[in-house]
Amino acid sequence: MKRYECIVCGWIYDEELGCPEEGIAPGTKWEDVPDDWICPECGVGKLDFEMLEI
Repeated sequence: MKRYECIVCGWIYDEELGCPEEGIAPGTKWEDVPDDWICPECGVGKLDFEMLEI
């Protein structure tokens, strides 16, 4: 599983944990997160995230 970091605010999406409060189930791969999803911290779009190697 990978982690992705918002390059604007630093919020991290962890595929293993998902983002249940935003409707993204644990284990959801980044490519399966909807393209119109936005960062729960700062509101930027999915394109403003970068992958972090674990």
